[in-house]
Amino acid sequence: MCDSLIGTLLNINGKMKDDLNARLDLIEMNIRDELAPIEMGKRTYLPPACYTMSKDEKISFCQCLKGVKVPQGHSSNVKSLVSMQDLKLIGLKSHDCHILMQQLLSVAICGILPKNVRHTINRLCSFFSSIYCKFVDPSKLNELQNVIVVILCELEMFFPPSFLDIMVDLVVHLVREVRLCGPVYLRWMYLVKRYEKILKGYVKNHYRAKASIIERYIAEESIEFCSKYMTKANPIGLPANSWHHRRSTSKCLCGVNIVSKSRSEVLQAHLYILNNTGEVIPYIEAQKAIVKANNPRQAEK
Repeated sequence: MCDSLIGTLLNINGKMKDDLNARLDLIEMNIRDELAPIEMGKRTYLPPACYTMSKDEKISFCQCLKGVKVPQGHSSNVKSLVSMQDLKLIGLKSHDCHILMQQLLSVAICGILPKNVRHTINRLCSFFSSIYCKFVDPSKLNELQNVIVVILCELEMFFPPSFLDIMVDLVVHLVREVRLCGPVYLRWMYLVKRYEKILKGYVKNHYRAKASIIERYIAEESIEFCSKYMTKANPIGLPANSWHHRRSTSKCLCGVNIVSKSRSEVLQAHLYILNNTGEVIPYIEAQKAIVKANNPRQAEK
């Protein structure tokens, strides 16, 4: 769903659902005559549709995603997924598509698409956010089912028929899946895939890959068991502290022990920083205006 939507909006080759064959299908179905391809000499011109982005809109879309900063471990570095040269998204993983469809896409399309198309895409993102919550109210599942049916009908109105392939149509069954199997996060494969990456790192002898994994796993389990009886030992298998945590717990960041300075020197350094901070300048100017108003005969100095 994410690949089809992003590929169609950004006109990415190999992923877009709006091409010459899709326009010819419209002619054969006798619908949307205004989108029929136009022959111009040896070239074929495809009129822009309601979902077609101009170059400036694509730049705005990509710049919005390129400037996104997410918490550590929330998703991949979104900045590395955006190619400003080609104006497209590259290297998307499954989890990145989830983050895009649930949170980022509705923000990136603000003001760059017609209101009706943007509203439908926002409702689609809201639907995915509701489905993938950790808590789903069973009494609202029927409402969600009706919402996704309307959304798919609106997508069929705006996008070409080739957009609604079997993968897009399967979205209508997600509510029924939640009703039968429970919340989606309990059935995610991300944890399994991440652990498979850990097991892959255990392989040192590619000729005996399974034996290497078993040997390393048993050794790690034995050491972890023994470390529970050692009070001063650090448990293995846990990630190291992040950079910002090490920075917050460090004694000194710039190599200067500010505790050894006198009180006057600390105040002088603090005043210097305040006088050279852009956010403080309006307050300084306001204070100067008050002092001048209270002392009109005094010189500025």
